[in-house]
Amino acid sequence: MKKSLLLTSVVALGLSATAVKAEPQAEVLHWWTSGGEAAAVKVLMEEFGANGGTWTDMPVAGGGGDAAMTALRARVLAGNAPTAVQLKGPSIQEWYEEGALGNINDVATAEGWDELLPSAITYHLKCDGEYCAAPVNIHRIDWIWGNSKVLSDAGIEPPTNWDEFNAAADKLKEMGITPLAHGGQAWQDATVFEAVVTGLGGPEFYRKALVELDMETLKSDKMKEVFDQMRRIRGYVDDNFSGRDWNLATAMVINGEAAFQIMGDWAKGEFIAAGKVPGKDFTCTSPSGGAYLYNVDSFAFFNVEGDDKQAGQKLLAKLTMGQNFQKVFNLNKGSIPARLDVSMDEFEFCGRQSNADLNTAIDQGFLLPSYAHGMALRGAQAGAITDVVTAHFNSDMSSEEAVEALARAVANSL
Repeated sequence: MKKSLLLTSVVALGLSATAVKAEPQAEVLHWWTSGGEAAAVKVLMEEFGANGGTWTDMPVAGGGGDAAMTALRARVLAGNAPTAVQLKGPSIQEWYEEGALGNINDVATAEGWDELLPSAITYHLKCDGEYCAAPVNIHRIDWIWGNSKVLSDAGIEPPTNWDEFNAAADKLKEMGITPLAHGGQAWQDATVFEAVVTGLGGPEFYRKALVELDMETLKSDKMKEVFDQMRRIRGYVDDNFSGRDWNLATAMVINGEAAFQIMGDWAKGEFIAAGKVPGKDFTCTSPSGGAYLYNVDSFAFFNVEGDDKQAGQKLLAKLTMGQNFQKVFNLNKGSIPARLDVSMDEFEFCGRQSNADLNTAIDQGFLLPSYAHGMALRGAQAGAITDVVTAHFNSDMSSEEAVEALARAVANSL
């Protein structure tokens, strides 16, 4: 009788231990909702599940992520933060300073992240010197995408600087072809603006203006030239651009309704999802003269309770930086791996070009954090700049007035 009771107790204890073993759980908030993006995030969902985890997807539509950030703040204020959130740049440190972020440095140390990532990228992923976020990819922002057939029919070579772009756009406009597909949303205006700043001013001008916020640079004649170019670009878009989502602008280029789009390489994911071949059906060039404007999507890990959620964070961090995921995700997303040791053999023409340009920019010191996509500045300063840029783009404000407004807005935001 006693032996039977003892055996029953031992079995019960074993079942109890099994029951309390943490099973990785992850509720992931992100804004990857378009065709190419949705296919990319599905890769991580499937890999997470294959490794014993349970993924709860929390997509929030909106290409710039503003709606996702509103949803995130509501969740954090309610004391119910998601397990992991798509974040980037200074916003990671801002959430850390609010006491909201956890720490995954044990995973990063075990996996050797410092040796696998560009030092400029690790800067964005650490909080007080320890990893609090895991990088998903590196996006290049300053691309000019072109419809190969439209350009060929017009006798136009893909532009590699702003003079060439203007000449091509003028010719297309005379032919009755919309030169530039653009969505009239503030973040898209800012995307074009920073590409113009880089291409016309060069890397050091960009750094002084949009990273260091140097007042002399912001007020300079070169910045007036930037706004002159923005005014010219405004004349190359169609009348129905206001409020258009970025992927709909990409579709215009895919369908031959417009020749070019100035957008990050997530647009490439849309081309590929539509069955188009890079270097054949569409072109990819940059107007930035060797500089490389980057955006890094990352998962930041928020403070959560429960062994299952914390186990989910560690598993998600490990998988995110794994070679397989870095390759497969970015093949779908249109970006390139954050890890420098991932083979590019399976990547297409534009991906290989992006990776080659990245390494050249690293060597030359021309790797630049995108202000428009939350890598260079905190929210108040970036918002102040974008407000002026979009106000200028959508009005008859002169370049001189825009420069004055820009310097004033930045000064008031500091």
